[in-house]
Amino acid sequence: MHGVKSLKDLGETVADYRSRFELRYRDRQQLSPGDYPMDRIVAGESFTDVVVEVSRPNGKRHGIQRVRGLLVTDPLERPDCLALIIDDETERFDAEVRFERAFAANPAPAIIARLSDMRYVKVNQGFLELTGYVQEALIGRSVHEIDVLEGALKRELAVERLHAGATIPQMEACLRVADGSSRTVIAAGQPLEIGDEACMLFTFADLHPRKQAEDDPAPERGAVRGRVSHGARTDGDHRA
Repeated sequence: MHGVKSLKDLGETVADYRSRFELRYRDRQQLSPGDYPMDRIVAGESFTDVVVEVSRPNGKRHGIQRVRGLLVTDPLERPDCLALIIDDETERFDAEVRFERAFAANPAPAIIARLSDMRYVKVNQGFLELTGYVQEALIGRSVHEIDVLEGALKRELAVERLHAGATIPQMEACLRVADGSSRTVIAAGQPLEIGDEACMLFTFADLHPRKQAEDDPAPERGAVRGRVSHGARTDGDHRA
């Protein structure tokens, strides 16, 4: 996990370790010396789930780790054993980054809700363009406040599947947009996990332009037929 071959290569002291490895939080903020997991556990602090990116001072990245600090005491409550428990989370976090990029780049409208509290956690540009919402108006709101299944043709089935964390089959729906109007769409839902959170990915295909075309009586086509018919009679009269 550190790209070394022996324990000695990690450094003989905490300060030596800090000089060999830079740790950053997921927001790229570098840890100060007192915030390194080793510093915290040596100071007698227990902690859970500190996620850090490990790299060399030359910038070479060695991965992402989830670290817990465990302090074991003797019967007199004096520190007896210090332990750092480290899990390699590189593959999982890298997969999440790839998903984030693909989700953001996908032109198909989509929004993701966390199942534990039914709140929206991610939305892509396609959904914002379809509905006219801004991201700040959606993230953190619940599916009850902005109900993307409100006008679903099989709403009861869709809601049942949502609460069960199961796949929501494709169905026609009327999606209410930011200005209060509705757009006809095909909606579907696919369960997935983001980090350790169970979520539901809602996707939409816009049928509104097609519906408008189907509902259009096309008076222009009738006018064209009339002009053609009139032209034919005129030609006939001329020949006579």
